[in-house]
Amino acid sequence: MHGTNLFKIGCLLGMVALLIGCGKKAEQAQAPPPPEVSVVTIEAQEVLVPIEFVGEILGAQDIAIRARVEGFLEGIHFEEGGDVEAGQLLYTIESQPYEADVAAFMSRVAEAKTMLAKATSDLNRIRPLAKAKAVSESDLDSAVAEYEAAEASVQAAEANLRASKINLSYTRVKAPITGIIGKTHAKVGDFVGRSPNPVILNTVSNIETVRVQFYLTENQFLQVARYIQELEKEKQGEVDPQKAKPSTLKMYLSDGSLYPETGTFDFIDRGIDPTTGSILIQVSFPNPEELLRPGQFARITTYSETIESGILVPQRCVSDLQGIQRVFVVGNDNKVEERRIDRGPQIGNRFLIREGLKAGERIVFEGLQKVADGSVVTPKAVTPPTSETETS
Repeated sequence: MHGTNLFKIGCLLGMVALLIGCGKKAEQAQAPPPPEVSVVTIEAQEVLVPIEFVGEILGAQDIAIRARVEGFLEGIHFEEGGDVEAGQLLYTIESQPYEADVAAFMSRVAEAKTMLAKATSDLNRIRPLAKAKAVSESDLDSAVAEYEAAEASVQAAEANLRASKINLSYTRVKAPITGIIGKTHAKVGDFVGRSPNPVILNTVSNIETVRVQFYLTENQFLQVARYIQELEKEKQGEVDPQKAKPSTLKMYLSDGSLYPETGTFDFIDRGIDPTTGSILIQVSFPNPEELLRPGQFARITTYSETIESGILVPQRCVSDLQGIQRVFVVGNDNKVEERRIDRGPQIGNRFLIREGLKAGERIVFEGLQKVADGSVVTPKAVTPPTSETETS
């Protein structure tokens, strides 16, 4: 009886062990394989770090057309928005008052010359008499004084005549440069030349080349200034041409399109404005098609620094969690590590990584939703595309 019980207990334990073993095999059969994710291998490379600014477009010359004398506007001799040539007549202001001034000063010149002729004759007559002691020295002094006064009167009258002729010429307002003229600020019949009436009648702009002005912070200025210094050294042959850096200034218009011409640096202003902490920079761009006009705004890009062994990663590899930038690094054992990074500027469709990654490491490119810190994955190497912005 006792042996029978032992046999039953043994059978029962065997069945339990068999069931447990079958359960483990079932669990092992149901465990999913590690998820497959796309990864890219990081490579170190020379990186030109771009810097971008918003600037205002100006003409190579923007000349205000001013009414330099007062009067009623009598004529407009151009088409608004059209081309004008240097010296072309633009406006006429009533000239009659200024013609009358010229006539009046001409008569004063004639009168002064008559008085000078009389004073000259008197002096020439008195000098021999004074030498012969026939008249007093006082009479000679008076004659000399009258002559000098008459001579000064002629000079003053002639100066007034010249000024009146200049004012008369100002009634014919001409284009100072060749360029495009804008909309008139006065119409025929308006009184011009004295505030609050129009003084600036129009503006003529030379836009064969345009200027773009923008402001840099002090830190930005230091970055750009160092880069410009490197470019100057290259121009002077102080740098190996094979290591020369591109000096390209690019411009993006308000519609996002890239302007086809490249620019050049004109100047950096004398000093930093203490009230704003910024400094003025001016660059120039050719404008052969006259697509650019004064008053437009554009984005200007250039380079601020060169990193010899920079790390660039595809934009989609970087995730942002409450302001913390991170990537998922896949180790040699295919285990995922969530890692914080110091992200720099965006360059094309990639980010510059200043800290947190090194060459040779693999990071998740696609399938971020499948991974977590410590998980195991099946990596699949891919080569991400490079944007035109990076290659241009």
